[in-house]
Amino acid sequence: MNPSEAAALVIVPTYDEAENIRTIVAAILAEVPAAHLLVVDDGSPDGTAAIVRSLAADDARVHLLERTGKLGLGTAYVAGFRWGLERGYPLLVEMDADGSHPADRLPALIDAVAGAPDVALAIGSRWVPGGSVVDWPLRREVLSRGANTYARIMLGLDVRDITAGFRVYRADTIARMDLDAVDSKGYCFQVDMTLRVDDLGGRIVEVPIRFRDRVHGVSKMSQSIVVEAMLRVTQWGLQRRFGRRKR
Repeated sequence: MNPSEAAALVIVPTYDEAENIRTIVAAILAEVPAAHLLVVDDGSPDGTAAIVRSLAADDARVHLLERTGKLGLGTAYVAGFRWGLERGYPLLVEMDADGSHPADRLPALIDAVAGAPDVALAIGSRWVPGGSVVDWPLRREVLSRGANTYARIMLGLDVRDITAGFRVYRADTIARMDLDAVDSKGYCFQVDMTLRVDDLGGRIVEVPIRFRDRVHGVSKMSQSIVVEAMLRVTQWGLQRRFGRRKR
């Protein structure tokens, strides 16, 4: 199957995901057999890349992009976007390797973009009707809901889960962005990308998902990433109010 004939390119960044990667690759390809999958590995010392190479040897839909070190989630997705654009994939998907994003919602997310020419981005949302989280402590839910509410108000966007990382983009929308200017990390990267889609006039929809914490491995989220997100949301919100945000 040629890239242009694939339903989508699912981009999965990894760092030390050897325990999870076989499961997530199998789940993605089972739910969307017409998709291709690109793992962007940041030099995982646990052998994640070697596992992906063996999977790719057995299945032409699986691809590996290796990087030399831990360069961050945002840059991994940008590298994946560039790889996908160069090969002509029509849709570009963001998805975690840890199992927190339910693969069985991939068809609905892809259909939300592929089936509506005016939709540029579909977000797998925890905070719309029908969405939910599993086994989260109250403190974490309050933090996530609060951060999303603050971002929605500050940025003037009608998106309930702007920090969500389970997404499908129309490739031609990504192609219109200045990817060299994207330098955000973590939650902040998702906010940044949502703003860029909105600035380009793209319609954004949210599809409910059931989000759960990773079963294996350790979360890559840190306090510095949360602080970066809050500071940048405030900065971008003020720039949008005063017409100074540059894309």
